[in-house]
This record gives sequence, C-alpha cells and structure tokens, in this order.
Amino acid sequence: MYSRPFVGANCKICTTLHHLIMKGLAYYPSPVGDLKITSLEDKITGIHFFDGEQLEPNVTPVIQECINELDAYFYQGRKFFTVDIAMSGSSFQQKVWNELLTIPYGKTLSYFDLALRTGDINNVRAVGHANGENPFAIIVPCHRVIGKNGDLVGYAGGIDKKMWLLQHEGAFSEQLKLF
Repeated sequence: MYSRPFVGANCKICTTLHHLIMKGLAYYPSPVGDLKITSLEDKITGIHFFDGEQLEPNVTPVIQECINELDAYFYQGRKFFTVDIAMSGSSFQQKVWNELLTIPYGKTLSYFDLALRTGDINNVRAVGHANGENPFAIIVPCHRVIGKNGDLVGYAGGIDKKMWLLQHEGAFSEQLKLF
C-alpha cells in the first residue's frame, strides 16, 4: 500500500507556499445586503451578494482596503474605487467590465449604448450577459446599466438593490421622485 508523507504545518515548503499564495475572505454588511469579498494575494477576486452560511474570514490587507473603500462609498460619498482587482473572464467580458468602469458615479448607460462602446451594436444580448457575469458588485458598476427606455432591468443582486444604488448615487433622482 502506498503511503503519502504528511504535508502540513511542519512542512517548510507548505509554509512558504501559504505565505506566497494568500487567499482572503470577508463578509461586508452593506446597506443593500451582505457582500462576500474574496482575494488572492494582493488583488480582489470577487465581490458578490451573499445570503448563506459564512465561513471563517481571513481579512487580508487588500480586503481591508476594499472594506474601507466600500465604507467610504456607502457612508462618506466616495465616487470611485482604487482597490486592485483581478479580472478573470473572456476577453469580451473583460472589455465590457472595463467599459463599466468608465460610467461616472451618478450616471447611467443603456445596454444599447454599452454595446456601441464595445464595438458592435448587435452585441446587446452578449453585453447584457457579460454585465450579469460581473464578479465585482458595486466597484465595477454594472448597476449603472439600464434599459434603452430608462427601465431598471436585470441586476444579479435584484432590482431593489439596483434602485437603491442608483438613488444613493443620485442617478435620475428627479425622475424617480415623479413616481
């Protein structure tokens, strides 16, 4: 019978690798719901709305920086994020996500206009799908993309969260007061 040697805390290679590849995990109680924040080394790898059992957090320096920026966004009027993110997706998804980063705070853009910005008006559905696959809720502002006629359509966190975020940013606040 083959027996593998125990590899664990006493293994110098494992200890070194653990320090080289630091994974982070935290949960952030935002005004629009709990967020799960993940990181690898010095980059954020995901920010997702979360409604489940929480694992033991490991708050890395980059996660703490992300939490500080989220606090500033929600409670102090911060309008942009500077925390490093690791975009992982197809080249088309990354193109869409990079375009999302150009939508200013308090402004919206239609899926149609986003498709134009990515180079092909016929890509509206593909743009919508890539927008929905955005792994960085709030900091890559997919909530700022709306229907061509101004309708609040599609948001992974739910339309109520999208509405709250757009109102928080002051996007079409005058229009919303009419209803």
